[in-house]
Formats: sequence, C-alpha cells, structure tokens
Amino acid sequence: MRTPNAASRNTRPAPTLRSCCAHTTSKCSTIRSKPAWSDQPGPRIALRADIDGLPIQEDTGLSFSSVNDGVMHGCGHDLHMSYMLGAAFWLAKRRKHIKGSIKLLFQPAEELGLGAKAMVDAGLLADVSAAIGAHNNPNYAPGQIAVGPEPMMAGCVKFHVTLHATGTHAGYPHKGTGPIEALATMVLALQTIVSRNVSPFHPLVLSITEMHGGHVWNVVPDKASFQGTVRYFHKSDGELVEKRFKQQVQSIAAGYGITADIDWDDFQNPLVSDTELSKIVADNVRDYAQLEPIHPSMAGEDFCDFMPVTMPVFAFIGSNGEEGCPDWHSPHFVGLDESLQAGVEFYANAALTVLNELS
Repeated sequence: MRTPNAASRNTRPAPTLRSCCAHTTSKCSTIRSKPAWSDQPGPRIALRADIDGLPIQEDTGLSFSSVNDGVMHGCGHDLHMSYMLGAAFWLAKRRKHIKGSIKLLFQPAEELGLGAKAMVDAGLLADVSAAIGAHNNPNYAPGQIAVGPEPMMAGCVKFHVTLHATGTHAGYPHKGTGPIEALATMVLALQTIVSRNVSPFHPLVLSITEMHGGHVWNVVPDKASFQGTVRYFHKSDGELVEKRFKQQVQSIAAGYGITADIDWDDFQNPLVSDTELSKIVADNVRDYAQLEPIHPSMAGEDFCDFMPVTMPVFAFIGSNGEEGCPDWHSPHFVGLDESLQAGVEFYANAALTVLNELS
C-alpha cells in the first residue's frame, strides 16, 4: 500500500481499505452463513489484521514505495490487510460451508500497543469464541508458516527515568551534584541485571535506547533522563527485572547525592496461542504450506490483549527468507508479494478449521 497511515489513536482506516470494505463499519465486518444455517448459526470467531504504518522514511527504492512522506509500512501491515481481505473474499463466496460466522477486525494502533485493547473495550471480542491473527516474518521464506502452542512474541515494558540534581558551572562541578555521571553509571550497571540475575535459558532483553542531559557546553545540568525497554517471555523474569532495576537506579542515585523518578510501564504480555486450537491449526497448515518451528521474537504484539477474553491463535507467515534481509521497522524492509498466497490460505483455512472444531 502506497498510502500508509502512521500508528495513532485514529481508528478510521485509509480510503483504500474502506473502498474494499464498502459495506462494513470502520473497524469490522462479519461473514455469516447462508439463511439455511440460520436455525443453527454455530460459533462466531474473529480474524484480525493490524493496519497501521510506521513513522519511518521508506528507503527501498521500489516503484511502489510510500508516497506519504515520513511514513511507510515498515512492519508489513499492508501484507496483513491483503492476507485477510483475500481470505474474506474467498470465504464470502463459500458462505454455505461456514458453520457459524466470522468477524473481520481491521485493527489500528498496533504499533502503539493500544489498538487491540481498544477493540476489547469496545466489546468487539465479547461475542467471539476464538480470534485468529498473523504477522508476516521476513526470517521465514514465502510458503512457510509457523504456528503452535509455544510462546511467539515477547512481553514488553517501557521505562523512563528522570534524574534530579543540583546544576552548576562546568568549571566548578564540586558546587553541584550533576546527573551525568550517575546516568552513565546506571547505563552500565543495568546491563548486569540480565547477565547476573536471570537464567541464560530464558530469553530476556534490557535495552536503553534514549538519553538526554544538558543543553549548554559549560553548564552541568540539574536534570537528565533516559528511557528504554525490557522484553521477556516469563512473567517472573519481568517482575524480577523491575525489582532489580528500581533497586539499582535508586541506590546509584543515592550514591551520587541525587534523586530519581522511575516510570515503569509493563504494558504488554507475552503472546502465546491457545494450546489445543493452535495444534489443530498447525496440523491443517501441512495441507497447503510448509509448517516451520516457531522462532520466538523479542518484538511485541498487542494481539496478546485478546488472550484474557477469547482463545487466540497466531501465526508467522514467511515474507522474505533471504539471508541478511532487512527486518521489521527498517527503512529498507520489503515483504515479498510471494507471501500473499500462504497468508490468504492461512486466514481462510484457519477460520474454517477453528469453526469446525468449535461446532
């Protein structure tokens, strides 16, 4: 799609998507069985595709690159829309074979971690027994699909630390309690949390991604800050990191005679599919694609917010597979068109498989 919308709180899809769904609401539509089935409507499930782009300037050199300056589909959500639209057209033509109904959810704001929760809060999952989603994955080749009961995508924490000190002239540092040295010590010390507190067999990442301090060359600032993220697959690991993180920041701050404010937002749980449904869907995948083992991703996915209210099934759809190819969120990311067939077939077949299992 050449006109991506960056992730935002706006829940209205782009005109291109609306034109494909002329008879739907801005967020969802439903495929029902023919009237002959109305006396036995069967279960209702949901298919979900995220639709938002990223605030990245595309640098792929492709003839169909984004025409929206500073915005691209750097995570391949345009592929996801195509997967689900293709499946929707195929399923709609075969309504008589549908034992129940299928709700189509075109979800905004996945990149902000807000869209899935907004759909849950709006009641769009209240009447569905299961939800099916997928994400293209450039680490798999087109025609490959990974789905099963193993953890797929990491839990996510966003943290922000603000250090408060006494500023002073750079030539008289002894008259202040500048925060820069404390910040540097924290950045190094916090890296030991993963290496010295958690089993090496548990995937865990703590990344500091942004630092700010001072704005004048000859002034020791009175404030500095840094932020970053933690990614985990075991909830107990996330809780341990939070405890040790806060202990280290506060003790280091005290050692430098300053104070620290910590904002810790554990906003996204690890994504794990329903055990039984995912096994059944995985068995069916072998009929039309190459089933691959799940290689867990340290990226997050707000599809996890569907987990408390329905049975989730999530898959990786191979979208590149070339060695060294750009990954998600790169300005050079390219999801190959060759992935479309497997994506469409996954949504369509998984929908029928799950409906048959729940009937």
